[in-house]
Amino acid sequence: MDSVVSDAVGVVSPVESDEELKPWQMDRTRPPAATKIVISGGFGVGKTTLVTAASEIRPLQTEALMTEASEGMDDISATPAKQTTTVAMDFGRLTLDDDLVLYLFGTPGQQRFWFMWDDLVRGAIGAVVLADTRRLKDCFPALDYFESCGVPYVVAVNHFEGSDPFEPQDVREALTVPAHVPVMIMDARRRISVIETLLALVAHALEESPE
Repeated sequence: MDSVVSDAVGVVSPVESDEELKPWQMDRTRPPAATKIVISGGFGVGKTTLVTAASEIRPLQTEALMTEASEGMDDISATPAKQTTTVAMDFGRLTLDDDLVLYLFGTPGQQRFWFMWDDLVRGAIGAVVLADTRRLKDCFPALDYFESCGVPYVVAVNHFEGSDPFEPQDVREALTVPAHVPVMIMDARRRISVIETLLALVAHALEESPE
């Protein structure tokens, strides 16, 4: 099997042969609790980075090169080095325990791809809304979406180098996030930071929908 399978838009498939088998894969009598989590937020906020950092398998990515056609549509002023963008979704998997497996689905950030959100969110127990303090307004569409459809979510501020540090309460007030919704500061590049965020979401989702 080829180590990477891609097409014209950069779709990359996970590689089964390179994967270290987990206990739930070797014991067919103990199927794991599989849960779906959505990673959302504005353009260039770190969704692909988060899924890549957390995933125990090679993540599936639908990255396309940014071209002149996107000028005036995608604001890259805060991320001038960004050369690719997600055009469909990111997908990864994380085993948190022998009986708990998280499937991570990253949404595209640009408005022209929002029509895919309904399909990506269907069946999810909750969502992580990534925010960049340099452009907080970019995460409002995601916040409004999950509020309107009743999906539990947490807000995770992805702290970029060079951006001013803020306390979670400052972000909560700026975004008018309800008091019961967790708001945290994290680094999408660090696996432990991402796992802490995902654990907070799972706990919050269980509180919101204990069944």
